Amino acid sequence: MPYTSVNPATGEVVETFANHTDAELQSALSIAHSLFKSDWSKGRIEPRLGVLSRIADLMEERMEPLARILVQEMGKRLSEARDEVRLSADIARYYARNAATFLAPEKIRTPRGEAWVEYHPIGVIVAVEPWNFPYYQLVRVAGPNIAIGNPVLAKHASIVPRAAVAFEEVATAAGAPKGTWTNIFATGEQIATLVADDRVQGVALTGSEKAGSIVASQAGKHLKKSVMELGGADVFAVLDDADVDKAAEAGAAARLYGAGQVCNGAKRFLIQEKIADRFLKKFTDILAGIKIGDPMDESVGLGPLCSVNARDDIAAQVERAVKAGATLHHGGAAIEGPGAFFQPTILTNVTRDNPAYFEEFFGPVAQVHVVRDDEQLVEIANDSPFGLSGAIFSADIDRARALASRIETGSVWINTRSSTAPELPFGGVKRSGYGRELSEFGIKELVNPKMVVVAKG
Repeated sequence: MPYTSVNPATGEVVETFANHTDAELQSALSIAHSLFKSDWSKGRIEPRLGVLSRIADLMEERMEPLARILVQEMGKRLSEARDEVRLSADIARYYARNAATFLAPEKIRTPRGEAWVEYHPIGVIVAVEPWNFPYYQLVRVAGPNIAIGNPVLAKHASIVPRAAVAFEEVATAAGAPKGTWTNIFATGEQIATLVADDRVQGVALTGSEKAGSIVASQAGKHLKKSVMELGGADVFAVLDDADVDKAAEAGAAARLYGAGQVCNGAKRFLIQEKIADRFLKKFTDILAGIKIGDPMDESVGLGPLCSVNARDDIAAQVERAVKAGATLHHGGAAIEGPGAFFQPTILTNVTRDNPAYFEEFFGPVAQVHVVRDDEQLVEIANDSPFGLSGAIFSADIDRARALASRIETGSVWINTRSSTAPELPFGGVKRSGYGRELSEFGIKELVNPKMVVVAKG
């Protein structure tokens, strides 16, 4: 599949890039491996942190052109695109400022003598990243691995090649030596070949459950460490003592952000029956009033999906859910005209025998479930193959804390929608993947925690 940039708001082909040849990929791997063997990776951390600091500065300086690439390439609203560039800069700067502390040797108490753990790079990392947050997904890998000294070969999604090139240009302009961060336009077969190579020692993937299963199996076959952040069907729970208006507004924002194409976006709304009618009315009114249109128009609340294929897939998924017994409460159709636009949609009465009950809807589609009490809420929340994150709205924080501890996810947010930040670990359980990115937890996923002992006497 060629790497092609298509404006999803208009259908216009912006630019096409040729795939890299096998020889070009082998050359890139050789350069990256040589860098790993050099003082750049093995020596002092300060030069690497300096590059990260300059990446942060450059992303802020280039805010507008970088943001506009996202709008034109995958349909992100301009305000959301600027937020992503800003967040990406924050992540680079976070590791520039904190990685030395995170990677400092740690003493171990033992009667055998003096002991400590040192953190070392492991080698070249292959990263496979998705289109929905084109810079954020890359910097989640770049930040910790540049700090550690692991060179990265990064395969971005085929629909965001301009963002991939732009990020590599930022890294190069920031002074990263050749091989530190290399964008590759590769096929799935070429990625499998790279993963099998002994010079590659780790794999990081964010993407679909299907893609994760394929790449994780390849990494496992060749005994390579991997980190997988996959899909999600996050719960958005509203308890009977919650501020209904606040919850509905937050829920609408959580479902429509990024046109609903967010792994940790709210997808399953679990509403306690005492306030269910009020919530559903308010939630429906908000979605019905959203302005849909050109993502460059800052008054627009919902832009297109990333592609016409994605729009058609979500339309077919909604149709299947309704045929299986779900109620189409609102929306449910593609919007006529050019571009990949889809109506904000609400499904109710999605029963457990409906395949949609267990599916991830990667678009502006919400499932609303009415639950009796806290016990049924936990039961339905955990009755999912996914476990990325979730949100709970309640006036009783102790009650919300107790429920958060029982929900099987990588994170839970109370009285706000699921989000992300440089200092907060990101990742899931079950089919949402394994391992963590961001924070101190993320930087220690793809390292060699080498233990050293000096014996007594």
